[in-house]
Amino acid sequence: MISRYALSEILDSLTKFPIVSLVGPRQTGKTTLAKEIAGIFSRPTVYLDLELPSDAFKLQNPELYLDRLQDSLIIIDEIQRQPELFPLLRALVDRHRVPGRFLILGSASPTLAKHASESLAGRIVSHELSPFSIAETGPETIERLWIRGGFPDSFLAASDNDSLAWRDAFITTYLERDIPQLGIRIPAAQLRRFWTMIAHCHGQLWNASAIASSMGLTAPTARHYLDILEQTFIVRQLQPYATNLGKRLIKSPKVYLRDSGLLHALLRIASLDELAGHPVVGHSWEGYIVEQLITRMPRGWQVYFYRSVTAAEIDLVFLDARQRTIAVEVKYSSSPAVPRGFWNALEDLKCEQAYVIYPGNDTYPLRPKVQVLPVKMMGEVFGIRG
Repeated sequence: MISRYALSEILDSLTKFPIVSLVGPRQTGKTTLAKEIAGIFSRPTVYLDLELPSDAFKLQNPELYLDRLQDSLIIIDEIQRQPELFPLLRALVDRHRVPGRFLILGSASPTLAKHASESLAGRIVSHELSPFSIAETGPETIERLWIRGGFPDSFLAASDNDSLAWRDAFITTYLERDIPQLGIRIPAAQLRRFWTMIAHCHGQLWNASAIASSMGLTAPTARHYLDILEQTFIVRQLQPYATNLGKRLIKSPKVYLRDSGLLHALLRIASLDELAGHPVVGHSWEGYIVEQLITRMPRGWQVYFYRSVTAAEIDLVFLDARQRTIAVEVKYSSSPAVPRGFWNALEDLKCEQAYVIYPGNDTYPLRPKVQVLPVKMMGEVFGIRG
C-alpha cells in the first residue's frame, strides 16, 4: 500500500478540531484513507457512506442517531449528498465540543466550501487529498506518474493501455454522472469539448474571449465552465503575483489541468514515446511539476506566477509565512538554461532564493541564491529533505 502524505496531517487535525473535512476529486483514495484512519484512531469509529441507501437510511433522524455516538469518531462519506446535515453538525459540536468528533468526506468542493464557511466556521479544518504525488510513490516512478497521472487506479494499472482506458472511463463518468449530481445542467458533449480545449491551452494564459468565440459561447459562460472544472478539482487557475513594483503586469491567470494523466487522455497521448514527440511536452512537464510542488506546499504559504508585459517571467512565486518570496522555474531539459526574463523577474521581485527544477540528477548553483535542483529533490524548495 502506498502511504498517503496527508495521513499524519489529518490525524493531527483530529486531535485539535471537532470537525475535519477531507475533499478532493473522486477516485483519489479518500475512502481508503478514511478507513485507514478508522483502524488506527484512538477512539471507536463509525463509518457512513451516504451513497449507500442503508447508511443514508440510518440518518432519517440524524440528531438522534449522531448524538448517541458523541464518544466516537463519526466518518461521513459523500456528505454533499445531504447538505442539511451541516447545521446539525454545528449544533452537535457546540453541545459537546471535543476534538475528533466528525471526519467528513466529499468530492464536490462548492457544496463543502459553502456550508463549511456558513455553518461550521471556527469548528472545522479542511484537507485536500490530491492524486498520488512523487513524494508518495517514490522518485523511481517520476516518468510513470507523469504519463499516467496520480489517480490510484490509473497509476497502478497493469499497462499504459489499461491506464488510458481507466482515465477515459473517469472522464465519461465525471461528465455524465458527477456533474449532473451537483445540479449542474450542461450537456456532457459540450463540457467535454470545453475541457479538451483547456487541455490544448494547458499552461497558458486564460483567454476567455478566444475560447468562447471558438465554441460559440459568451465569455461569461466560458468563465462559468472554467469555474466548474476548478471547483471540482480538475483545473487549477494559477493567479498572477500582483505587487506594487511600478511594473505593468499580466492580470490573467494561467490554466493547468491538475492531473497530467487526464491531460494526456484528452490529448490522446498513450505513452512516454508519444508524449516526447508531442508539442505539449514542455507545458505538460511544467504543469506536472507545478502540481507536485503545490501539493507539498506548507500550510500558510501562497503561490502565484509572475509575468510583466516586458516579458519578465517566473513560473512560480511562493510566499512563505513571513512573506518572503521564493522563485521556481521549471525546465524540461537535461541542461536547463533560463531566459533573460527569468533574471529580470528575480531583480523585480528581490527574491530570497530561486530554484530551477529539471529532470536530471545533479544539483548545482547557477548564481548566488539560484540553485538547479533535480525533481527528486524539489522538496528542498520548502526546506523538506527527500
